Amino acid sequence: MRVVQVNYAYAGHMSDPAALLDAYETLTGWSEAVAAAGATVSVVQAFHYDARISRHDIDYVFCGDSEPAVGPTKTRRRWPRAFEAQVLAAKPDLVHVNSLEFAPEIWRLRRSLPTGTPIVVQDHASGVPRPFSISAPVRRRLLRAADAFLFTAREQADPWRAGRFISEKQAVYQAMESSTRLRAMDRETARSISGVEGRPAVLWVGRLNAIKDPLTILDGFERALGTLPEAVLTMVFGADDLLPAVRRRLKESAALARSVRLVGSVPHDQLAAFYSAADLFVLGSAHESCGYALIEACACGATPVVTNIPPFRVITDNGSIGGLWTHGDAADCARALIAAANSDLNEQRRRMLAHFEQHLSWPVVGRQAVAIYDDLQTRCDAR
Repeated sequence: MRVVQVNYAYAGHMSDPAALLDAYETLTGWSEAVAAAGATVSVVQAFHYDARISRHDIDYVFCGDSEPAVGPTKTRRRWPRAFEAQVLAAKPDLVHVNSLEFAPEIWRLRRSLPTGTPIVVQDHASGVPRPFSISAPVRRRLLRAADAFLFTAREQADPWRAGRFISEKQAVYQAMESSTRLRAMDRETARSISGVEGRPAVLWVGRLNAIKDPLTILDGFERALGTLPEAVLTMVFGADDLLPAVRRRLKESAALARSVRLVGSVPHDQLAAFYSAADLFVLGSAHESCGYALIEACACGATPVVTNIPPFRVITDNGSIGGLWTHGDAADCARALIAAANSDLNEQRRRMLAHFEQHLSWPVVGRQAVAIYDDLQTRCDAR
């Protein structure tokens, strides 16, 4: 099967296509995993200018913008005929488009492709449109051009179905959005590098914003300290919208001030040391498309204590690995932290590492994707 992965979005600040590939692990990792599972893969990527790079027997074709774009993320909104020509030149048996945000481009691509060539669209934190907005009828019609959609958890498609942006005739598949190449390090070495400590050592990696909800984490951790007085919470973060509020919360509590360490941003290639040094990994997300940090924590053996949302249920096998708690509920967060801390942490680490390799690693994602592509092609051939 010849698969062409299509990516209309890119980071506007990047000027080097090789640097983009280095940064976009989901793009390259997915492509390499699908190729390793037996498909022939090429990628057509929007960019500032035309270029071509070959990595691991995968051709990455970069198509320059036909008109200038404004903003941090540049997109091709101008019926990119040259872009479509590159897709057609690869003679795809199936086209994989990243993001439901590009309904007009998907519709145009459908009109260019030979009849019977399936288009599958993968969710990447696509915001569900308002069903009664002025643009909703147009978007519904444009998204009919897709044959199928991929979500980390099938439940994530429910609001798209309810708003009739995905019809009953269009297939929805459950598939991991991404994986990671990070792997566990020796615990003592990891703790020496990261400074992560505590009994248990609890780690947060995520933005300090309302969606990630660090304040509920702090409330829950403070409650758990009554039972786990030697616990330490290390917080790694980039975006720091709520950092002033977090610092105020630490000043208000002697227990938190003593037991919480604010690290800030850490280069991605150093994160394996933080994950590997941790016993527990905690997140308070209200929603996610997947949960990249959680996947990385799992790859390094940290036991997840995360909110009970659809993608986290998928990643943790419905909480059979680690623990789930209710978003916004500090008491439930504390309960889950204490329960996880009182388990056999060495056994939990062993189970977590095995679970990652068997269910979340790139080879598994690649095989899952190819199975979905085969099923979709069979469905389309039967029409």
